[in-house]
Amino acid sequence: MASLLYRLGRFSFRRRTLVAGVWATLLVALGIGALTLSGPLSTSVSIPGTESQQAIDRLAERFPQAAAGGATARVAIAAPEGETLAEPANRAAAEEVVAALRAAPRVVQVADPFSTQAVSPDGRVALAQVSYRVQGFELTDADRAALLAATEPGRDAGLQVEFGGDAVQAVPTTEPTEIVGVAVAAVVLVITFGSLVAAGLPLLTALIGVGIGMAGITTASGFLELNSNTPVLALMIGLAVGIDYALFIVSRYRHELDAGRAPEEAAGRAVGTAGSAVVFAGLTVIVALAGLTVVGIPFLGEMGLAASVTVAVAVVIAVSLLPAVLGFAGDRVRGGRIPGLRGPRQDRTSLGTRWARFVARRRIAVLATAVLGLLVVAVPAASMQLGLPDGSTAAPGSTQRKAYDLVTAGFGEGANGPLTVVLDLRDAQNRQGATQLATQRVAGLPDVAAVTPPRLNPDGDTALLTVIPRSGPSSAATEELVTAIRDQAADLGASTGADLAVTGHTAMNIDVSRTLSDALLPYLGLIVGLAFVLLMLVFRSVVVPLKAALGFLGSVAATFGAVVAVFQWGWLNDLLGVASAGPIMSMLPILLIGVLFGLAMDYQVFLVTRMREEHVHGAEPDQAMIIGFRHGARVVVAAALIMISVFAGFVLARDTLIQSIGFALAFGVAVDAFVVRMTIVPAVMSLLGRRAWWLPTWLDRVLPTVDVEGERLGREAGDADRVLEPAR
Repeated sequence: MASLLYRLGRFSFRRRTLVAGVWATLLVALGIGALTLSGPLSTSVSIPGTESQQAIDRLAERFPQAAAGGATARVAIAAPEGETLAEPANRAAAEEVVAALRAAPRVVQVADPFSTQAVSPDGRVALAQVSYRVQGFELTDADRAALLAATEPGRDAGLQVEFGGDAVQAVPTTEPTEIVGVAVAAVVLVITFGSLVAAGLPLLTALIGVGIGMAGITTASGFLELNSNTPVLALMIGLAVGIDYALFIVSRYRHELDAGRAPEEAAGRAVGTAGSAVVFAGLTVIVALAGLTVVGIPFLGEMGLAASVTVAVAVVIAVSLLPAVLGFAGDRVRGGRIPGLRGPRQDRTSLGTRWARFVARRRIAVLATAVLGLLVVAVPAASMQLGLPDGSTAAPGSTQRKAYDLVTAGFGEGANGPLTVVLDLRDAQNRQGATQLATQRVAGLPDVAAVTPPRLNPDGDTALLTVIPRSGPSSAATEELVTAIRDQAADLGASTGADLAVTGHTAMNIDVSRTLSDALLPYLGLIVGLAFVLLMLVFRSVVVPLKAALGFLGSVAATFGAVVAVFQWGWLNDLLGVASAGPIMSMLPILLIGVLFGLAMDYQVFLVTRMREEHVHGAEPDQAMIIGFRHGARVVVAAALIMISVFAGFVLARDTLIQSIGFALAFGVAVDAFVVRMTIVPAVMSLLGRRAWWLPTWLDRVLPTVDVEGERLGREAGDADRVLEPAR
């Protein structure tokens, strides 16, 4: 591996114009594709095989008039305080709103609240349901604008008209505030290198990689149905790893120049050694992200694949385009130092060296303190409640939140999350009797506020019941109600021949959460197992990968605890700009595990590879740990700060899911880098000594040699008699 990358680095350095031209051509080609071939992004969530999805598919076939799979808007119309909608002027204005809703583009039907008696007991609030035949992501901005414009007759008459539902949910987009993370990353790079030229190279190559990845995803959206969060995750991950990988190689390149090597040779060695670590670090990220495809949720698998492709692009750019760019920069990477900023000097004891020595002396106390800290922060994770967003988690002041509050005040919280019960009557002996029996049984269940009269399709073989729970869409009581209704299916089928299923937005959310919860442990086992094998190849050790996996579990537990404290309990919401507290996004834990595991292994590879290199060349255990830590700590700290900055920038987004992902990754990286990798890892390495590199003889013979530490490269370059550095 090291020899191959060494030759690639030298080739790219020498043929830099050709290599840069190829990458520039690819960027332009994909950019043109993104501008001409892109398609709409989806905001829908579906899980094939679940009861709710099967019921929607059945309705689409037999009862298309119900538009069960299409976008919906729930329109709350409220009279002024002290008035009711029964007053002639208010009712006339409300009817004008309903008529304007019917005239909106792509609307299939509008449930008139006065015909369906969807008026609150106090007469002040009416609830109209707008149904579209198409899904939410197919609606254009013009469609949404026309829908919102329907409020004008009502608002002009003094009524309050607010909207909820997925029809008014905009596609998440990146915002200028998120670029703050890139600006902070630039500052970190300048401080790390003390040189504008050296600092600019990682940013340049990372932005090119992200540009290629995003252009590729945008082009693919014209041929595939992609979730709206797919490009956001790819951008987030691509920026972070792109900068980090380039940082690692540029740092090694400068080290080789300082050792007196010619620029081309330095580039080859940097790519051969640091580039090998980058390749395996990237592979762990790719394995973790691509593993999301086995979860069984298509949109999550798409997000993982898109992000993993972006990571792969970042790796290839780091080992091919970056040495070409280094060829253009030449020796100037060491020059242009900014006054007051000094690069690392080899003749003084660094802070990293002092910390490593302290950890080696106090390893038991340091290890115990770090582990205890992780456990304390992880405590809130025990009360994690999973769910998907609804109007209650929308930003205060938004029309979605106002609609939710109006419906809650007028009809009860459960009216915000009605359940749809689908009755398949094809095999029923008495269709009318089966429908009546199902209605009675559902209405008699606890936590049911109301059941609407059944609606039949034209063939009379499918009936719909709308069930209004007493509890809110995200409550445990509503989840229990869905289970209770589904439990009626067996008895109903045995007694009448009818088949019962529950669907609707709330039921779909429940199925999503359950599926993700069930997939969490198998997914965790998959990625940890695959990464364990990969790290065993890299480090030729059983203990080091095991330690890496256990440290990651500690990072994840602490991150879950922080996420619960902020997004579920509401701690620091004002400081972080989080609109409201509520259940944790059901997709967040499994997504966080995938992304954070890959990034955590980055630091493991970056830091321990250099320790392994010193060990291979004969250093004593503590000496290898201290020297490896000294060389890796500055880069790992800079890389962690860059990732934290990039991810933290997404906390400024308006979308709650993006906010929670950004916060979780920023906090997770901080904990994993500074507590696990920079504290626990050196303490454990010092504690284990030579046992850290234990590998059974039979396994050593079976495993292929990948030579990440560049031992073979050193022999080929004629310096097998390398002198060990003292642990300064």
